Amino acid sequence: MGFFNFISNDIGIDLGTANTLVFLRGQGIVLNEPSVVAVEVSSKRVLAVGSEAKEMVGRTPGEIRAIRPLKDGVIADFEITEKLLSAFIRRVVKHRYLMKPRIVVSVPSGITEVEKRAVRDSAENAGAREVFLIQEPMAAAIGVGLAVHLPSGSMVIDIGGGTSEIAVIALDGIVNNISIRIGGDEMDEALMVYLKKNYNLLIGERTAEEVKIKIGSAFPPEEEESMEIKGRDLVAGIPKTMKISSAQVREALSEPLDRIIEAVRQALEQTPPELSADILDKGIVVTGGGALIKGLDKRLREETNLPINIADDPLTCVVRGTGKVLENMAEFSKVLIKSRRD
Repeated sequence: MGFFNFISNDIGIDLGTANTLVFLRGQGIVLNEPSVVAVEVSSKRVLAVGSEAKEMVGRTPGEIRAIRPLKDGVIADFEITEKLLSAFIRRVVKHRYLMKPRIVVSVPSGITEVEKRAVRDSAENAGAREVFLIQEPMAAAIGVGLAVHLPSGSMVIDIGGGTSEIAVIALDGIVNNISIRIGGDEMDEALMVYLKKNYNLLIGERTAEEVKIKIGSAFPPEEEESMEIKGRDLVAGIPKTMKISSAQVREALSEPLDRIIEAVRQALEQTPPELSADILDKGIVVTGGGALIKGLDKRLREETNLPINIADDPLTCVVRGTGKVLENMAEFSKVLIKSRRD
């Protein structure tokens, strides 16, 4: 196998709604960029990919569009996703190897056959020799270092940009999982709707995301915070500044958070009793960008009465999992969704 490793370079990709991360075998995480592509409308020419394209969101003139090709964790725009993947793969695999890379891509667990094929085709057209798919909660569990091959159960909640996945894992498989298409994007959206409805203030996606990250919380903190936001006054039609408190943000985020908690409850109800006992001992691991919302662990603890552990560096758990799988394909072969060419 050594010779093949030398001539090909294997890559693990966490293809996310908000960010795409790439793991290069032998080097670790080499890329973490927003999943955004800026395109010239008339010629469909790609102008920028990643961070540079994200800077353009909400600020582009008519002839340029900043597109997020993934919606709710799955491919919404096939052509653009392919361009995004190609650009990232080219950036990572600098010198052309003699062989194309093998690629492990993480996908939401609620993904359909058609969506799987779209991911696979995109990766192949972007330059993969072989494509393996792995379910996100499984990749997250491996990335956190849970022993997924043991018969004892582990529960993972992965809150991403487009989806939240709650899965119970044992014996290299997902025993039960609930995948809901609610994540960081829905929280941003909820905040935008809240300000529009209650204060006639229109803000953009980027501002909403910034507010969520800075003062968003799932549980009342010891000290409430506030920040100034800028947007457009819908009544006067002019730009306006407003002060918003963390209590208001919490109220705005309550609906998407309630739905995630409801899904956690459902997953716990469907778990076989033997595995429930394991979860009671080990607790639940929370990964994904949503895990960074302040007080989420307290809120989940209060709702479930179970120990809650927020993973270290939750944003990279999934891609670290794909990396571990790459480094030991034989051991993890059971967790991969094999490529089917039909």
